[in-house]
Amino acid sequence: MSQVAKSKQIILDRNDFDLPTEEQQIVRLVNARGSNLCEIEDSEGANYLVSMPTKFRKNVWIKRGDYLLIEPIKEGDKVKGEIVKILVPEHIKYFKQENVWPARFSNEEKTRPQEIPSSSSDSSDTDTSNETSSEDSDDEEESDYSTSVKN
Repeated sequence: MSQVAKSKQIILDRNDFDLPTEEQQIVRLVNARGSNLCEIEDSEGANYLVSMPTKFRKNVWIKRGDYLLIEPIKEGDKVKGEIVKILVPEHIKYFKQENVWPARFSNEEKTRPQEIPSSSSDSSDTDTSNETSSEDSDDEEESDYSTSVKN
């Protein structure tokens, strides 16, 4: 399958809102280990490794705290599952509505950095002071450089 076809397939899977089967589990990504392996935490609090299938490799990026749908691998010793789907906020909302979202994860939400509020009068004063201070520091750097070159 070509790279473009893989990308299209992943986009189509993103719009797939099928509920998890009995075998599948919703888990949270704890750490990406490399070599297409990820450490996850399941709804019971157990941590173990899962593998990323080839259809996701080099097509999607996942980060700590993302939620995944995995399917267990019976023959795995260290690697105990394989990623089936990367859950986006729309999936999470739908799963919560259908009451299939694990209770362990329902209390936790991703936090985003808060923006620092600023007033327009304060920002204009600080902008001009920053410009003059940066110009002064440039002059100082040039003078330091010129003295070191002369010596």
